[in-house]
Amino acid sequence: MKSPYTSEADYLAAELLSLEKSEYAGGQVFAMAGTSIRHNQISGNIYVALRAKTSNSCRVSIADVKFKAKQLYYYPDVMVACGNNTDSHCETQPCLIVEVLSDSTEVIDRGEKMHNYQRAPELETYLLVSQIERRVDVYTRAGAFWRFESLVDDAEITLSCPEMRLSLDSIYERIVFDSQVNTTDALPAS
Repeated sequence: MKSPYTSEADYLAAELLSLEKSEYAGGQVFAMAGTSIRHNQISGNIYVALRAKTSNSCRVSIADVKFKAKQLYYYPDVMVACGNNTDSHCETQPCLIVEVLSDSTEVIDRGEKMHNYQRAPELETYLLVSQIERRVDVYTRAGAFWRFESLVDDAEITLSCPEMRLSLDSIYERIVFDSQVNTTDALPAS
């Protein structure tokens, strides 16, 4: 069922007072689902790696700062912006956006959000980070087009903003996947 129309001003006023975060698209407000410990650990790992390599002229935000475009407000998991900013709660010119995928958000992150993020002229890279395997899907602006690559295992992502290499090792630091668990550890002693 479609929720009633909410004006942008009403959404922003309510969001400042709310204990729960919600996103906004074209007059519709969407409550955000909670995240898992794994999701937060991956987001935190990315934030720490980016923050360590980002110059003072750039800002790295994690989950509580909104991306703003015309009639859109999203909360990316991690975002980097390097231009001037006049809004204390929103970034309008991010150069890097990261979404950590979950079952409840993957379709939106790969569809609606990707479409809307890629319309932001300053955005250079959009990362979709898996929680269930060591895999990051990288979308990089190449003129009027977007280049795609899916990186796995011990790969590194070359970023232009901030200018650095982001390793999958740093993204997945302290994350254990089911396939990494040694099944012989679970066998009873004989």
